[in-house]
Amino acid sequence: MIKRTVATTIFYLASLSILFAQNKPKYIFYMIGDGMGLNQVNSTEVYLADLENRIGLKPLVFSQFPVATFASTYSLSNGITDSAAGGTALAVGSKTKNGVIGMDSTQTIALKSIAYAAKEKGMKVGITTSVSIDHATPASFYAHQTSRNKYYEIATDIPKSNFDFFAGSGFLKHDTNAAKETVTPIFTLFEKSGYTLAFGKSDYDSVKGKADKIIFMNNKNTDPESLKFAIDQKDGDLNLKQITEVAIESLTKNNDNGFFLMVEGGKIDWSSHSNDAATTLHEVVDFNSSVQVAYDFYLKHPEETLIIITADHETGGMTLGTGSSNLNFKILANQKVSQGELSKIISKVRVEQPKATWEEIKHILSENLGLWSKVKINEAQEKAIFQAYENSFIKHVNATEKSLYASDEKLVALAVKTLNEVANISWASGNHSAGYVPIYAIGAGSELFTHKMENTDIPKKIAQAAALSL
Repeated sequence: MIKRTVATTIFYLASLSILFAQNKPKYIFYMIGDGMGLNQVNSTEVYLADLENRIGLKPLVFSQFPVATFASTYSLSNGITDSAAGGTALAVGSKTKNGVIGMDSTQTIALKSIAYAAKEKGMKVGITTSVSIDHATPASFYAHQTSRNKYYEIATDIPKSNFDFFAGSGFLKHDTNAAKETVTPIFTLFEKSGYTLAFGKSDYDSVKGKADKIIFMNNKNTDPESLKFAIDQKDGDLNLKQITEVAIESLTKNNDNGFFLMVEGGKIDWSSHSNDAATTLHEVVDFNSSVQVAYDFYLKHPEETLIIITADHETGGMTLGTGSSNLNFKILANQKVSQGELSKIISKVRVEQPKATWEEIKHILSENLGLWSKVKINEAQEKAIFQAYENSFIKHVNATEKSLYASDEKLVALAVKTLNEVANISWASGNHSAGYVPIYAIGAGSELFTHKMENTDIPKKIAQAAALSL
């Protein structure tokens, strides 16, 4: 009897899979964890299990999707891609050289993205991110520019796209172009093109029933570069989960043609550039929360929804284990703020208390990282942190350590590095790597993602699943 039940169940699931395979997705979620390699995912699952005092994994929502594989990420010009070439590959299905947005490597031919293909079919289109909307990955889906650094020019491609919904922290260049000329403010161009600007959730709520096209940003007087790291967020701060919820609400309103929604968790990359493990794990969990929103939508429309999860590249060469057979990820829970936020705290102390003692600095590091009070460190590790304190507070030299998106206090960077070492996490560099990135899929068309892929295959398979012309 049991054997019959199992066989019947397998037959039913196989039949259901074939049925879904015959459906074309009406709703497409393309979710990109920037910098999220296989080990960023794995380490987060190890960490969550370790918090429960057990060896093993606590799966994320997306790692339980029925289809899983991986992709290579090299660009046309380099073995290690940047986010512009990586984002372009994921958007248009063609490789280009590092630094180029939505164009071929000669920088003369604009390439159509999967988002434009969806728009051509009559679907609504949303482009969302936890960083600035003119950043490389989101830009790759709507812009065609020779350089990722042409922020103003990238933003001017938004009205040309006529996409329905954009969301992120803001824009980096409001009224200055790449030639450093003063030009028409970008928000003026948006409004003239029929876009309604919404700053913060309450602002969005006041316009959502009255606007056809929306650009949803963080509250005014906040950092336009990015949302806060998840580990630093407080109640009331805009987060990626909220952005995903708002995007779905906006794209489903008065719409029978379906939608294409790109969601980027942009700061997994940023914290990995800083080799800040605890902050990275919080960013992956935050990204997972936005995937949960998409998955909840899928559960309501399983025959019509396709969710694809991937990354543009891995950042940092993150490694689980440094020689010992033990992982001690649980101690990362002692970190209360990001490396960048802790650097601000120490910088403020240096300004207000230039003669702060070593014991006072140790207390701050202990409060925010758990070092000494909850996490034992060895003599050599303490000596390195003390030397950085001495250089910063006594000798006033060699006080900062730079990564791509941050310039942090060196003693804080060393303290975070020490916490990573005790946890048994290591990093190869502060830059991108050529490591494989994961692909997870569920829903109508997901059966197309069952082999090792090139990053350029992903949008092509989405187009195939939804009968889009890419």
